Amino acid sequence: MDTSRLPLTRDLVLVGGGHTHALVLRKWGMKPLPGARLTVINPGPTAPYSGMLPGFVAGHYGRGELDIDLVRLARFADARVVLGAAEHIDTGAQLVHVPGRPPIAYDVASIDIGITSAMPDLPGFAEHGIPAKPLDRFAAQWAVFREEDGPAHVAVIGGGVAGAELILAMAYSLRSRGRLAQATLIDSDEALRAIGEKAGQKLRRALVEHGVRLEENARIERIEDGYITLQDGSEILSDFTTGAAGARPYGWLADSGLALQDGFIRVGETLQSSAANVFAAGDCAHMDFAPRPKAGVYAVRQSPVLYHNLRAQLTGDPLRKYRPQKDYLKLISMGAREALGERFGTTLAGPLMWSWKDRIDQAFMEKFRDLPAMEGPPLPAEHTLDMEEALGDKPMCGGCGAKVGRDALLGTLAGLSNASRDDITPLPGDDAALLTTGGVKQVISTDHLRSFTNDPVLMTRIAAVHALGDIWAMGAEPQAATANLILPRMSPALQARTLQEIMGAASEVMQEAGAAIIGGHTSLGDELTIGFTVTGLCPRPVITLAGAEPGDALVLTKPLGSGVLMAAEMAGAAKGDWVAAALEQMSQPQGAAARILQDAHAMTDVTGFGLLGHLLGICEASGTGAELFTTRIPLMQGAAELADRGIRSSLFPANQAAVAELKTTGWQDLLFDPQTAGGLLAAVAADRADEVLEQLRAAGYPAALIGKVTEGVGAITLSA
Repeated sequence: MDTSRLPLTRDLVLVGGGHTHALVLRKWGMKPLPGARLTVINPGPTAPYSGMLPGFVAGHYGRGELDIDLVRLARFADARVVLGAAEHIDTGAQLVHVPGRPPIAYDVASIDIGITSAMPDLPGFAEHGIPAKPLDRFAAQWAVFREEDGPAHVAVIGGGVAGAELILAMAYSLRSRGRLAQATLIDSDEALRAIGEKAGQKLRRALVEHGVRLEENARIERIEDGYITLQDGSEILSDFTTGAAGARPYGWLADSGLALQDGFIRVGETLQSSAANVFAAGDCAHMDFAPRPKAGVYAVRQSPVLYHNLRAQLTGDPLRKYRPQKDYLKLISMGAREALGERFGTTLAGPLMWSWKDRIDQAFMEKFRDLPAMEGPPLPAEHTLDMEEALGDKPMCGGCGAKVGRDALLGTLAGLSNASRDDITPLPGDDAALLTTGGVKQVISTDHLRSFTNDPVLMTRIAAVHALGDIWAMGAEPQAATANLILPRMSPALQARTLQEIMGAASEVMQEAGAAIIGGHTSLGDELTIGFTVTGLCPRPVITLAGAEPGDALVLTKPLGSGVLMAAEMAGAAKGDWVAAALEQMSQPQGAAARILQDAHAMTDVTGFGLLGHLLGICEASGTGAELFTTRIPLMQGAAELADRGIRSSLFPANQAAVAELKTTGWQDLLFDPQTAGGLLAAVAADRADEVLEQLRAAGYPAALIGKVTEGVGAITLSA
């Protein structure tokens, strides 16, 4: 039986993308639980791996090697990924609050948000210091600082193992660039007291060899810009000050209602918190039954038990107990490609230990770089002719990539007879219809999208912006909307949750655009589909496809590439930060851009037919041609690289066939790429082009002048 068509009945929400949750997602992708809807919430599209941070700081690893791609991992697990930092969990109402969106309901939740090394009580640290955790912010700022010029003074606050690793890595990196002026490790007590005497001696020797100044029993008075003031009045120069002094829990856990130990979530042997349906793992959890120091090895070892127990909590099966080991192998980086290993009092150091640590770290990361290919269900032994060709060799795209091609659609519409009504103005080729009611001009359009993301809120925002595009493209002001929804099969409880999220997001977008949602229709089906019928009022003459004049400048308000990016994301071939950026650009409304372009001679929104298909529509309706300046056309991050690798949306062949005389290859194939919630393409008077571009960019649009209107009906040429 195809389990993907079974109804959804329970929500499992993973708060945080820590190491334990990352491993749970991987296991889930290999064996999903039918009926469970999985969600992962994380501040960004990636989760840095702490074990490789010192190697990155030293320059042994590139920035990309440090990250677990949560967007790609979530696609593998068929999970909804919500990019945002959780700020509250309401265990009574079973809701997780993330800024900028409706609360996320759960039946079972797990928290793995790590720790922070921020020092809010240390004067000046918030302004001039950089906490080592969360890792992503630290890594980004270090990458910039490392490449600067001139002598560098650096300092790490906290003389534990983590602090020693960091300062050794920083000193090694800066010395190799000829920049190290001073490196200082500061501790308010005795440094390296948490490890054995022999290991401590080796690390102290390494500090001396790397020229690191060790300040023990030193109390800090204040962090200043460029230096640190100690309580004895002395000063330590530091252009880059970071904190690695202990583990601090995130403050919002204090209001969770969960039992805490020093701010960390108390868990029992099954990793359950004081709320039986809320689990916790990794550094944010305190193991009441067997307290241990904060270390990644425990997070990794917790993952099989957490994976089993989350499923068991959803199915009613017995839970397993987690038994942490008493000691573990500590592998500590020492700046150069050397490491120190310690376990049960035995200590070894040198390049061999580094190679061992590197193999362990690389093996861990390889679990997420090389995700197993999960094959779809096989075709039945007996099936109709052409079934394999109809299925194709890749998943069907969502959004505009799932639409019918331009030639097929226009050919069908051409055969329809126009109603002979005085209150309808025919607009061949335009997506919206122009009506006249009581002397008032009104446009009406409808559009719907097959989902390409498991997040109903994000999908709704994009679908609403997409539907409004037809109204904005005609210079109208959005008036009213009805929603047309198909939900996947799910229990009544999940239906209510999903509808609440969808309608909350839809209402927000429509109200911001000036429209009111006045109703709609819902039904259940195989997959999520979201659409809107929208009307708009025309306080000024409507802008159509017909009206472009030779010499006009062609202005595009958004970059191209959403079709290729979403196709690659479905295949697990797109980087998470590329996908996140594309989704954000698709979510950007075009109302302000439409107002700036209200004097355009012709305008359309670039959607399913791609840039060339929609430009052809303007040319045919206006009786003109066009020249595109290909090097000026803005592209989404990663789109050109994916296109050069041969990735295409499933609608690409139909779009290319519509303008078959234009031959493109590589990244230029993006001119045919179907766009979802794409930008406005406007023909404006040439003498106003610079002013319009300036206004669009000031309003936050990555707009560009991409070509000009020429003579010759439908003749489109490409130039650099």
